[in-house]
Amino acid sequence: MASINCGRMWMGGLVGGLAWVAWSTIVNIVFLGPRYEAAQAAGHFLSEPRYGLFTATWILILMALGVVVSLLYSSVRGTCGAGPKTALIVGLLFGFAAGVPANFAMATWGTFDRIFPFWWMLELWLGAIIAALTAGSLYKEAGA
Repeated sequence: MASINCGRMWMGGLVGGLAWVAWSTIVNIVFLGPRYEAAQAAGHFLSEPRYGLFTATWILILMALGVVVSLLYSSVRGTCGAGPKTALIVGLLFGFAAGVPANFAMATWGTFDRIFPFWWMLELWLGAIIAALTAGSLYKEAGA
């Protein structure tokens, strides 16, 4: 069994994490930004976050998830095959686990518009796919 090229795994994870952060920014500013303002005015969301460093922490979380996705891809490519198909499968599975259950519950029980958990689900699911494809495209076996 081949060992993981840790340097390439980290590089793919960090670049994949940055791509995920970019997608998250698009979702939350372009698609949800005006809706956040309306929901805050209606009292469905706080006007200030409970955690003052939320944005910085969210970015770090997505970066860490990018590294996890990269590690998963580099771990399974030996048995599932290298390439975008395996990266896509890893992203689909990880993104489903990260984005669907909690957002389904929020859409079911939340008092706010269901569009929020829908976009949050897409933020995590598509973000994981983007990160996995990015990490997979940058990963190379050690010595290659």
